[in-house]
Amino acid sequence: MLTLKVIRENKDRVIERLKVKHFVSESIINEIILIDDRRKELQFEKDNFLNKLNEISKEIGQLLSKGIKEKADELKVETVELKERIKSLESELSESEKLLTEKLVLLPNLPHESVPIGRKAEDNICEKTGGKIPELKNKKPHWELIRDYNIIDFELGTKITGAGFPIYIGKGAKLQRALISFFLDEAEAAGYLEIMPPLMVNEDSGFGTGQLPDKEGQMYHATVDNFYLIPTAEVPVTNLYRNVILEEKQFPIKNVAYSECFRREAGSWGADVRGLNRLHQFSKVEIVQIRKPEESYQALEEMKVHVEGLLQKLELPYRILRLCGGDMSFTSALTFDFEVFSAAQERWLEVSSVSNFEEFQANRLKLRYKSTDDKKAKLAHTLNGSALALPRIMAALLENNQTAEGIIIPEVLRKYTKFDMIKG
Repeated sequence: MLTLKVIRENKDRVIERLKVKHFVSESIINEIILIDDRRKELQFEKDNFLNKLNEISKEIGQLLSKGIKEKADELKVETVELKERIKSLESELSESEKLLTEKLVLLPNLPHESVPIGRKAEDNICEKTGGKIPELKNKKPHWELIRDYNIIDFELGTKITGAGFPIYIGKGAKLQRALISFFLDEAEAAGYLEIMPPLMVNEDSGFGTGQLPDKEGQMYHATVDNFYLIPTAEVPVTNLYRNVILEEKQFPIKNVAYSECFRREAGSWGADVRGLNRLHQFSKVEIVQIRKPEESYQALEEMKVHVEGLLQKLELPYRILRLCGGDMSFTSALTFDFEVFSAAQERWLEVSSVSNFEEFQANRLKLRYKSTDDKKAKLAHTLNGSALALPRIMAALLENNQTAEGIIIPEVLRKYTKFDMIKG
């Protein structure tokens, strides 16, 4: 959530930057400023009445101590009127603050100055490519390979739950577990503290990281208890720091978490969602950082390097994209997507997004830190990234490493799988 200070002091810049995300904001920003002006007036009026009430109360005490009861009784009548007026102002002030929040949460985060202008994925900028695209003969897409080798069963998942909930079997399950262990071990080696979070969160947590009220239609909702199944471990892990004031010495904060993720993906269909390309439940290892503002873009670069290193060790062809304004998330200030090439599908598959949210989430979370210099509480910066999401990694590994003899397991995973090939 954007701060009122940023909006009031940089109104024109806020409007211009939000245009990069194709968000028409001038009218709502003008409305926010008017509501905030009224809120300040109400607060000023309330404070004046409270001061007057305190003064009269003191005067009443002094009069009663002197035995001047008649005058004290007259003033008591005035205090009743003041209290009624204060109560009315408090109600109006509460409504004004509620309306202000309702308007503020409609504004997306401001995109960083380096965000490209554009509306769709085709307008993203490819910053780097790596790895080698394999040349395969008689190649099969992963949904055929998993059937041939009996390592993932979509039909059983549909029987038990519904479409988009696959069952991993035998070496398919072991390969999945190997990837999770590999990603967690690599994160630990890079200084991340492992967290095992809940898979359901409350409304406050969903609001804190920006999923609510923006993406409630994409989240599974347990209505009886009003809990939401997490779309990513970013939500519970970042919310560890909700309503927290950190000490500067605690930085950098680096957490990693493996979790199952749940997304309704309402409205998704077509060839792009076949097989493992898009699921309702999937595994993901997420890295989260909490940093001082002046260090957050250095941290973003570190996270990019970390994710790139994972893809290099898996020997997958990849590319790194700087997302344009129209393809960015509501909460992000700058996002880099990582895609791997699927040799059988002959297309790029997104496997990670690494983002800096600057103070946008921290403002919603009330996540602050005290500087050692001036001891003032300031908003921290939050960052997160997939390191990595498993379904499309699995799809690319199966397709890119297929041979006539079987599917070759990357060298880096063999200590986890305890086998070097999936055979029929």
